[in-house]
Amino acid sequence: MTAEEGAASAAAITSREEAWAPSADLTGDGALQPVEPSYVQVIRLRTLIGWLPLVVGAVVLDRMILADGRAGGLLLVLVPLMAASSVLLAPRRIWARLGYALEPAMLRVVRGWLWHVDTLVPLVRVQHLDIARGLLDKMFGTASLIVHTAGTHNSTVRLPGLSPERAAQLAAIIRTHIQADLD
Repeated sequence: MTAEEGAASAAAITSREEAWAPSADLTGDGALQPVEPSYVQVIRLRTLIGWLPLVVGAVVLDRMILADGRAGGLLLVLVPLMAASSVLLAPRRIWARLGYALEPAMLRVVRGWLWHVDTLVPLVRVQHLDIARGLLDKMFGTASLIVHTAGTHNSTVRLPGLSPERAAQLAAIIRTHIQADLD
């Protein structure tokens, strides 16, 4: 590579980085952006749906097997109490620990507290994008951005809880970056 080709390549990289740098109104100063507050309700309903079979099973077990013993009524109280506290308290905590940032060369998705996961997706590895909206997402006005990357292990990254407009906006920015890498 000659010096002229090297300078031209460096100029092209610099101009491309400037073109793909997210604007301040999209991701701010690189800090994690929260997902939609309405996603708390989606998490709450999913948690409730997950607890329903356990509560029903505990009631049946308590009434049919444990009713005559010393532990009779214990499951009738404990399992619904655990379910109620989980449905009321956990969704807000899960939501508060979910964030993302779109940086010039990568998408960062952070979630969890006990099992903290910080996923970095280099935009050059993105193969295609999906925007998914399930029934609960439609009810509460949220969507998930699904990023498919090259490779087999952890090749799909899901960013839930975005507004449909925001998911489309992020997909467009990433798609533009993919197009530039093809050129």
